[in-house]
Amino acid sequence: MFIFGVCGCCGALRPRYKRLVDNIFPEDPEDGLVKANMEKLTFYALSAPEKLDRIGAYLSERLSRDVARHRYGYVCIAMEALDQLLMACHCQSINLFVESFLKMVRKLLESDKPNLQILGTNSFVKFANIEEDTPSYHRSYDFFVSRFSEMCHSSFEDPDIRTKIRMAGIKGLQGVVRKTVNDELQANIWDPQHMDKIVPSLLFNLQSGERTESRSPSPLQASEKEKESPVELTERCFRELLGRAAYGNIKNAVTPVLMHLDNHCLWEGKTFAVRCFKIIMYSIQSQHSHLVIQQLLGHLDANSKNSATVRAGIVEVLLEAAAIAASGSVGPTVLEVFNTLLRQLRLSVDYELTGSYDGSTNIGTKIIKAHEERQLQEAVIRTIGSFANTLPTYQRSEVMLFIMGKIPVPGLHPVLPATGSGPDGTRMIQVMLLKSLVQVTAGFQTTNMLTALPSSFLEPLLSFSLTEDPEVRLLVLQILLSLIDRHDNRPKFANISSISDISMLKLKVDKCSRQDNLFMKKHGQQLYRHIYLGCKEQSSGRQHYETLFTLLGLLSVELANEEVVVDLIRLALALQDLALTTDEALPVYNRCAVHAVAAAYLNLICQLTTVPAFCQHIHEVIEVRQKESPHLLPEDVFVDNPKLPSSLEKVEGGVLFLQSKITEVLGGSGYNTERLATPYVPQYTDEDRLSKRKSIGETISLQVEVESRNSPEKEERTPAEEITFETLKNAIVDSVGMEEQERERRRQVVEKFQKAPFEEIAAHCGARATMLQSKLNQIFEITIRPPPSPSGTISSGYGQTQSRSVPIYEMKFPDLCVY
Repeated sequence: MFIFGVCGCCGALRPRYKRLVDNIFPEDPEDGLVKANMEKLTFYALSAPEKLDRIGAYLSERLSRDVARHRYGYVCIAMEALDQLLMACHCQSINLFVESFLKMVRKLLESDKPNLQILGTNSFVKFANIEEDTPSYHRSYDFFVSRFSEMCHSSFEDPDIRTKIRMAGIKGLQGVVRKTVNDELQANIWDPQHMDKIVPSLLFNLQSGERTESRSPSPLQASEKEKESPVELTERCFRELLGRAAYGNIKNAVTPVLMHLDNHCLWEGKTFAVRCFKIIMYSIQSQHSHLVIQQLLGHLDANSKNSATVRAGIVEVLLEAAAIAASGSVGPTVLEVFNTLLRQLRLSVDYELTGSYDGSTNIGTKIIKAHEERQLQEAVIRTIGSFANTLPTYQRSEVMLFIMGKIPVPGLHPVLPATGSGPDGTRMIQVMLLKSLVQVTAGFQTTNMLTALPSSFLEPLLSFSLTEDPEVRLLVLQILLSLIDRHDNRPKFANISSISDISMLKLKVDKCSRQDNLFMKKHGQQLYRHIYLGCKEQSSGRQHYETLFTLLGLLSVELANEEVVVDLIRLALALQDLALTTDEALPVYNRCAVHAVAAAYLNLICQLTTVPAFCQHIHEVIEVRQKESPHLLPEDVFVDNPKLPSSLEKVEGGVLFLQSKITEVLGGSGYNTERLATPYVPQYTDEDRLSKRKSIGETISLQVEVESRNSPEKEERTPAEEITFETLKNAIVDSVGMEEQERERRRQVVEKFQKAPFEEIAAHCGARATMLQSKLNQIFEITIRPPPSPSGTISSGYGQTQSRSVPIYEMKFPDLCVY
């Protein structure tokens, strides 16, 4: 009896907070939390906040006991009470209570029961959404990052439960990010040790779905759904994570993505990798886009010896990323982007030709598939074009110059490194880089052709139009078309024809600006000459002639003034003469094609000039050709199976355009008759000989020849010539020839300094500097006496100097001071 009274007395003396906590638990756990008693407990906690930590500790003790005894109903009641207390209390003592709360959540997450894991996760998510008023200096979330990441990879047998566990893990990671990302006192969630767990866990669940298209570009707009799949939840969580990333955290967030794609061989499929980086590019802040691109470029370099399919996958991702980053910036190192892509292009060519990554074919070396390398090269070229489309005009011009400087020209520029690729590698690199230029120049728009197309770009480009390789010549022509076409007239010249009314083409013709006039004055003759020589090539085919006609048409509508029109007409008539001559040994098809190009162009230009008599003459000749010689018109030549005669021996009379007639009719309209009456004759230069090179040896021999003519060491003193009447007479008669020779000599010197290798020019200038130094030394020895020596030694009276200090005039002049 005494013992019972003592127990009853002790029970009555229990602390009030314990009694209040005990009262919230019903006798039957299925009845749930006793709400009236819970309100009393909440009121007590708000009234006496210093007791909050003890309430939390006691609840934690009861929960641990209930978990151990498998009384899960009471566990759920305890967590519900904790959640309500957390939502209601925001006092300074909340930190101690949170420690007890997190201890209980940790206890639930450590359980092997899925329901308890999910219960603990839901409580943690509610806690993560609470904004605390007081900072915490000692709280750690490392366990939660590890445990939630482990739940994301759950392999529970029951698929429904497995899905619930994975979704709980994703929500838990989302809660950790929300709780820590903006709290400077917490451990940095962006550290690699955390990101290497969070990001792969999200990607694992993202990969499990079969969705192929990315969702809305806006990161934080998706609404919570009752039945949200793990893939949808993962994508929303991933977007939220990336959307919170600051400038310095982008690298740590993207690096685990690259590692995950590497470890699971996901580059080869491309689809998932592209989807991941679409999410990344749309979610991060636009001004940080270039950081992702730089990481991708670095990863591409790191995988330069991996399989072509892996590199192609990275390049495809770069292509998509560049398109999304168009609204922002490629970054401060624009040329480095293109340098990396061009380097990959060159490596791919070397791999394709050598058949291995180390340049050898030893046993055990990984063999390369040529078709995979070709696919990679095409992907790189498309990516270069995609990057270029994001740049303003001035930067695109710089990129064009940069790529042009990378194109190997045997004898004029350094050739490829010694990788075993040889001349085939040089030719392939030329083709690939020119294809890259085609992509870069697509859609190029500029108002000032002189600044957008400097001589340093245009002259090397035109030199490639004279090579023997027909593919290279065609690529050069396509580049020129893209550069000149500023009003989208190019597609309208796609089909060559001699239509009687060009208004059907709906050409856009603007008045030629002053900058355009200056451009044509400077480069017009070069363009005419390359068009003429392009038509003269025996290896030219249908595409070449169609492109040449388009180039003539674009020059007429984009850059033509009265002087240019006259020159283009002269050029068309010169092409007709070229087709008539038999000295060039052109095949029949080429001669017919040249006739057709000349006819189609004269038909175009006569209607653009709107001179009735000119139009009448051209149309008369075309009508005669339609009746007598249809094989001289584009409609019969530029078809799949042209019907051509076996030879072109009798092309005369009414089927030819007459220069005298054209000069007469245009002269009446104010055109320069003297210039029209002068036949166009292209000037052949050393550039033509260099462009026709068949080997590096030929080029070097040509350069040595030019060097030997211009070398100062070869100059010899000639005796003074006696001036007589005959001498003066010969000087007057030969003055024109001497001027031509002088111009030719100067042009050769200028061209040598433009085209010769740097080492050769440096050696030449060094020889000149040495000779000038020796002459100056001789002059100073004669005219200046040496100053007294600081040591007191003097010169002898007979011109023999003893030891003395070095005079100032004997100092070597720097090479930069020598002109």
